[in-house]
Amino acid sequence: MPEHLLCLGYGYCAEFLARDLIAAGWTVSGSSRTQEGFDKIRRDGADPLIFGADTPVPAQEWQRTTHLLISAPPGDAGDPVVRQHMGDLVQAKERLTWIGYLSTTGVYGNRDGGWVDEGSALKPTSDRARRRVEAERQWLALLHDHGLPVHIFRLAGIYGPGRNQLVSLQQGKARRIDKPGQVFSRIHVEDVAAILKASIATPSPGAIYNVCDDEAAAPAEVVAYAAALLDVPPPPLQSLDEAQLSAMGKSFYADNKRVRNKRLNSELGVTLSFPSYREGLKRELERL
Repeated sequence: MPEHLLCLGYGYCAEFLARDLIAAGWTVSGSSRTQEGFDKIRRDGADPLIFGADTPVPAQEWQRTTHLLISAPPGDAGDPVVRQHMGDLVQAKERLTWIGYLSTTGVYGNRDGGWVDEGSALKPTSDRARRRVEAERQWLALLHDHGLPVHIFRLAGIYGPGRNQLVSLQQGKARRIDKPGQVFSRIHVEDVAAILKASIATPSPGAIYNVCDDEAAAPAEVVAYAAALLDVPPPPLQSLDEAQLSAMGKSFYADNKRVRNKRLNSELGVTLSFPSYREGLKRELERL
């Protein structure tokens, strides 16, 4: 059966993975709910479809899907794919060779700068992260109860072309928050695509991977480095209140942890192209 990837939620990571697989001869379809999204999916060489609370995936799509990537966000009622399509997923079990669920390192919550790995307890501090924990549970239940080839990827902050601190500085949106001891983990989107491709090539149902680079760093440090690359003065340090961040922006500062990523190499054999924000931002400077 030809290899076909269905992306439910055609976001930033799905876009980069889809482009690589299409170049390798795969067919890909992706979901969106806007005309702009449909146009982007077509430009990437994939087939667009609508998926939403009132719009299930067409039956014929499940009949050709061999690989499934889920990045559609969960709601209060749980994961939308599981909720609408559990029966379709179970029926498609013989055709599905890989399912990837994109979660977040936010499921670990706040550790006051301490380390977490894939075996650490889940202690989400936000409703958004709590919904991800429940979605992970639902997908892993499909693995244990029905043998579906589910893999969980807990992503750190994603950056890459068009989405990075160089762009934020140029647009006047970059902020340097003065919060001593605060660190975040992050990952370049091209490394995300490489990690997903490595998992597709060597499936290990039930595996959970932290998807982040090798160096958790203070957000203010990253902005200062980006400013130095652009040869512009960095924004002044501000408190959280002075920065007037959105509620979601503030929520990211509620968690403070360092995330271990050793499974990416030991189990998937992945060597990151961008092991820290420095390599990643230098690459993005070349694209400006």
